[in-house]
Amino acid sequence: MSLVRAALLILAISLTACRPAQQTALDRLHPCKIDEGPSEAFCGQYSVFENRQTKTGRKIQLKIVVAPALQRDPKPDPVFVFEGGPGGGAATLAKYHLPAFHRFQVDRDIVFVDQRGTGGSNPLDCEPEDRDDEDFSKADDYPVERLRNCLAGLQADERLYTTAIAMDDIDDVRRYLGYGAINLWGASYGTRAALVYLKRHEDSVRTVVLDAVAPPDMRIPLFMPRDSERALDLMIEDCAKDTACNKQFPHLRDSVNTLFAHAAAKPHIHFTHPRTGKPAEMTISQRLLAFVIFNALYDPTATSLLPRLINDAAQGNYQGLLALAFSRDLPKGAMSEGMFLSVVCAEDMPRIHEGEIAREAQGRFLGAAFFDTRMKPCEFWPKGDVNDDFYQPVVSVKPVLLVSGTDDPITPPSWGDQVARFLTNAKHIVVPGSGHGSTGRGCVPQLIDKFLEQASVKDLDATCVQSQHRPPFFVSYTGADLP
Repeated sequence: MSLVRAALLILAISLTACRPAQQTALDRLHPCKIDEGPSEAFCGQYSVFENRQTKTGRKIQLKIVVAPALQRDPKPDPVFVFEGGPGGGAATLAKYHLPAFHRFQVDRDIVFVDQRGTGGSNPLDCEPEDRDDEDFSKADDYPVERLRNCLAGLQADERLYTTAIAMDDIDDVRRYLGYGAINLWGASYGTRAALVYLKRHEDSVRTVVLDAVAPPDMRIPLFMPRDSERALDLMIEDCAKDTACNKQFPHLRDSVNTLFAHAAAKPHIHFTHPRTGKPAEMTISQRLLAFVIFNALYDPTATSLLPRLINDAAQGNYQGLLALAFSRDLPKGAMSEGMFLSVVCAEDMPRIHEGEIAREAQGRFLGAAFFDTRMKPCEFWPKGDVNDDFYQPVVSVKPVLLVSGTDDPITPPSWGDQVARFLTNAKHIVVPGSGHGSTGRGCVPQLIDKFLEQASVKDLDATCVQSQHRPPFFVSYTGADLP
């Protein structure tokens, strides 16, 4: 080596050593405190104008949680997590959901951001401070007046908490953290959010994973009666095909009909409170039972209990079915009711007509229950502007992996099929026996991992999911009758 070349090499090495290290997302954050997020993650905030158009007035601090990649030299493209609901705060729920992403965290950061109006991002919370989980007496009532009073006290312009505005916030956070192209993972309403982000910020997207697809034109909750009835029918059919279940409950469909017929008379019952163990009493209604069964259908494990519990309740023993009402409890502050209303009252309800509600509710166990309860505040809740383009199919060449559960009561595979038609580089995987959310089922995590690695659906062999099936039915309270 010549002296000149040697000198140039030494100079280059010296300049590299003096160059400051490139700033990473973690440099803008701090180790999470115990009440902020997972102990191994980093937390922080990013400020945005509530009114993004005028860039004046109130600002919102968006809560951020980043779980750093476990490898020393991570890949530059993180996974951004979009929470369901609408109303769930991804950062607020990070400590509960991060374990499901550990496989993908090996070489990528996992990023959780509380969407505006949720969690720690100026939440539109309307949950009562004195919530009494022991009181079943008002379980069938919906607190419309409480929501009206809550609306009057919120420090927010509720019209500015729609999905499209929130996705522009998320792209600001991406830039603030110094990321280039990112991977999107969304579940349930989070798939709507991810699709809207893809439409508005396609250049910032590397890949998309959509689990339990709920597209922007879904018109929540119009088709819930149809889709939940389908899930209940599948459960009844699968019980009939299962030797042990059919032997124990040979007339399960009749039991369902008997249960709702009895509930129509609104019987007053005495029972043991499933949470406190104290004697309690309440009036049963069809709507209350419909909500309990609907929520149980989300989870295959809870669904496996339904034949036993429905059969008992049809004979007047509601103890087990009422206990199931607590199976999907969320931590306090995890779900913002006001943000839910800001989304669905603006994006969904204006496109639903009275005749359609009656048509979809007719003859189905869920009926018009959601319209009679959760949607009632839309009569007075402020509604933001939503462009017609919002409802147009998302067309993209980006790699998209869609995952649906065959037994999902709210986002069955038909919704994933509908979205996939307009994505030229997409694959839709339908997981047998799975309910609402399939990321953690069987070989699905490995498939997602491979998809993230190659950023393509090409050669993604999903035949392994065919070995999945719903859990065995509980024929007694001690469990399933296994061979």
